[in-house]
Amino acid sequence: MNLRLYIIILLSAALGCMQAPAQSGSSAYSFLDIPMSTRIYGLGGINISLIDDDISTIDQNPALLGPEMSGMMSLSYMKYVAGSNFAGLRYAHSAGERAAWSAAVQYFGYGSMKETDETGSIIGDFSPKDAVFMGAYSHDITDRLRGGINLKMAYSSYAEYSALAIGVDLGINYYDPDRDMSLSAVVSNLGGQVKKFNERYDRMPIDVRLGWSQSFGTLPLRFSVTAWNLTKWKLPYLEYTDGTTSSEGQVKDKFMSNLMRHLVFGVDLIASPNWYIGLGYNYKVRTDMLADQRSMLSGFSLSGGIRVKAFGVGLAFAQRTTGASTFMLNLSCSLSEII
Repeated sequence: MNLRLYIIILLSAALGCMQAPAQSGSSAYSFLDIPMSTRIYGLGGINISLIDDDISTIDQNPALLGPEMSGMMSLSYMKYVAGSNFAGLRYAHSAGERAAWSAAVQYFGYGSMKETDETGSIIGDFSPKDAVFMGAYSHDITDRLRGGINLKMAYSSYAEYSALAIGVDLGINYYDPDRDMSLSAVVSNLGGQVKKFNERYDRMPIDVRLGWSQSFGTLPLRFSVTAWNLTKWKLPYLEYTDGTTSSEGQVKDKFMSNLMRHLVFGVDLIASPNWYIGLGYNYKVRTDMLADQRSMLSGFSLSGGIRVKAFGVGLAFAQRTTGASTFMLNLSCSLSEII
């Protein structure tokens, strides 16, 4: 695709998102923001610019996919809060010397819940679940610039209700290997429902994101900053001084508060290609929690991994609220090195 044409498409989609009045906070399909990668989860949960030998990062930005990932496979599992269990599988393959494609599936199970009727009487149990099927394609526009597109179909089943939505992510990445600097832009979740739960159509969480990752000289650290939720500036939240919701909360809506809730910070130790350690901080995650539910770790996340020949293992940990820890596991392999 012509470079100018691709940038025009990306910018047009971004401007359309910013002008759409619909972006006032629908929480439907928020599971689409849960990453498949322990590396990403350990860097704050959102990172669109990380250049690494890890195909599970592609769900963040389809432009991170490339022919160098041909034959790679990744399996992910997350033990989430309230008995939820998530899993994902992804495979990638080259399409010539300058392009690649990838297929993936994610499953989100939320455990067993009591089902009630309109009077509140319990009539049984049900197990709500979501699933996402994805297909991505990327192409090297120049030696340093790559564009990608990710088509996804999201299916939800809650008791006797079900819904289906189709969305598209558009991404672009610029990588300068001489400075190990990566810059990315993504427009995510363009699309909508094709089958609704009942009488109302739920909106997909359309977003515009910008990202930067870079290491400096011989320092074995790579720094990342990701800006997200850019379809709106104000992201106010309530802070309860007594730690409960019994009193009237104080609205936090100042400039620095809004700015910080748009940013996710990450740093990873890259001293060796065979192992890594990552640390992230997501201020929005921390401030979304009530004061009495937060721990000193709320908003922080940690990950680590090792690679031995064609196989890799990654682990990530975060504690969003007191007593509610989440763990994530990645298993990866390069089939091209095995076969």
